[in-house]
Amino acid sequence: MNNMWKFSEIPHIEEVSFNKVLEKFYDFGVYGLVRENIQNSLDAKLSNSQDPIIVRIETGSINKKYIPGINEIISRINVLNARNRYTKETIDHMKKMTKVDECEYIVFEDSNTIGLKGALSGQSESKDNSWSAYAYTKGVHIEGANESFEKCRGGSHGIGKIASNAASDLYMMYFANCDEEGNKHLGGTVQLIEHNFHEKCYRATGYFTDQKEDKFYPYQNRFHDIFKKDSRGLKIIIPFLREQFHSEEEIVKCVCDSFFVAIIEKKLVISVNKITINDKSIIKYISDEKYYKERNIKDIKNEFTTLYLNTYLKFKPQKIVISDKKTKYNFKLYFNYDERIQKGRVGIIRTIGMKIEDKKIKGYANKPFNAVLIPYSSKEDDFLKMLENESHTELSFTHIKNKEYQSNAKRFINNLSKKIGEIVEETIRKNNPTDGIMDTTDILYNTVNNFKKELKETATIVKLKNENGKEKKIVKVEDKVSIGSKHIKGSKHYINIRSRKSRNYRKVKKDVGNGNKKVFLKVDPSSVMRVISNNLEYIRVDLSSNNEMKKIKSCDVSLAVVDGMGVEHMDEFNINDSYHKIIDAKTGKRLKVKDKSIIGISMKNGVFEIKSELNDKYNKTLKFVYLLEA
Repeated sequence: MNNMWKFSEIPHIEEVSFNKVLEKFYDFGVYGLVRENIQNSLDAKLSNSQDPIIVRIETGSINKKYIPGINEIISRINVLNARNRYTKETIDHMKKMTKVDECEYIVFEDSNTIGLKGALSGQSESKDNSWSAYAYTKGVHIEGANESFEKCRGGSHGIGKIASNAASDLYMMYFANCDEEGNKHLGGTVQLIEHNFHEKCYRATGYFTDQKEDKFYPYQNRFHDIFKKDSRGLKIIIPFLREQFHSEEEIVKCVCDSFFVAIIEKKLVISVNKITINDKSIIKYISDEKYYKERNIKDIKNEFTTLYLNTYLKFKPQKIVISDKKTKYNFKLYFNYDERIQKGRVGIIRTIGMKIEDKKIKGYANKPFNAVLIPYSSKEDDFLKMLENESHTELSFTHIKNKEYQSNAKRFINNLSKKIGEIVEETIRKNNPTDGIMDTTDILYNTVNNFKKELKETATIVKLKNENGKEKKIVKVEDKVSIGSKHIKGSKHYINIRSRKSRNYRKVKKDVGNGNKKVFLKVDPSSVMRVISNNLEYIRVDLSSNNEMKKIKSCDVSLAVVDGMGVEHMDEFNINDSYHKIIDAKTGKRLKVKDKSIIGISMKNGVFEIKSELNDKYNKTLKFVYLLEA
């Protein structure tokens, strides 16, 4: 029997579950699949070529009879024996899918790449035989000359190949290769579980390969057209494509999200079926609502590619230096400060033009900035690659086993956040300058003298004599002091100094126009909590320490702007221009604005809360005094 798929015999079955990496890459979805395969193509660029790498992505359907060796795989799937619930569900689904005649597929084919070398030598331990490493091994990548660096690197974990298997309902994939000499071969892998087949036990992984005397050799590529590869490079074919991986829109969006720099710099051209994404067309797709729902700057909270593209194209880079424990690394930082931006993110980009992550900077995730960070040279790029997690979606140090390298990586990541944070802070300071320096000498002098005067009026002078009969005057301070014109103990004009916070408002008269004045209750700032988050403002006023305010059921509120000199301006703030909508947080009802006041706010036990949606014109740097009409 000439089997096209080869499984290694084992004495008995030990592992009864599917490879856990399959589930991990399955969870990454179409993004993980697209990123992994395009990244491999970018890393395989021909060193002497100035042309961009071209990756063709094609989806379609094929009759399963054209899939090489499919009947062998179906036979093995039918004998798989589940030992747990999850494995049983997976096997049942695989068996169901083997009964279809037509199956969906996806193809990734690259050009202007080196392809795999050494196919004619078959299975080999040689470091130059990239065919053997790709075709017959797991957890292995092609190593460079610097072995010490290779041992600690994180960018190539040697498990990315399995991303293609995870996208198939049968966990199978094929790869067609055309090398420098024009040799054309086809290989493939399938990931099952250890199983008993024809009274023998076999390993979980099967290889689509020929075998001569205990050594694997690839098949000459003489198969169906979708498996053919006639130009130098690699072609990945995934049959029985999972339904959730079919979306052309998601594929296009992933390409734009992850590789916009490579495409703009003309390093990469991608075609997705009939769509071509290059340096001229990418702006069109990123601007299309079909792919990006969040297009207005103030609405962007989850999809940051539109912001990154704008930052990268419109702002000149600044050079920044980030160090680990022993080395300095140079980066280009494209930085954009815009008050309309709701979420601050830094796009970390490798020199090949692939985005690693939308990095949050601790303490600045909600600041109005956007940035793109790109290494200056291969030195910085190699270091970033070491920090990549296995899905190439985050800078991390936890996957690095060597404690020295891990500690060093952690220091670098912390310093990166610290440096970006400093730049954001400085930019915010420049764009929101203080109102200048105020000479407070006279104010302090008057305050001290007034305090002395009031203390003298309310204090009792006591004369004491020492042993020598010499008199000494001291001040006796009462527990209660006058704050009004009357001095009758027990009067409402007296308050206990230990609880003077209970008086958290005072009456003031304000000009409201047309020569008219109103009496307001001016709220002490310590009673106000104000929080601004994205396009929302929350205000909570707590007057519950005052018994009189506890009796009030509703109030109207006016806002007076306080300038840098501490002067209050009633007419500076336009409520309607600044707020899109004002909600009473206790009742959920929308509040109305009348005569420069927010009216009908409900109060309970001296507390009221309002929640407001901010307009674009709202100035978040303003400071207010809140005036109540109760």
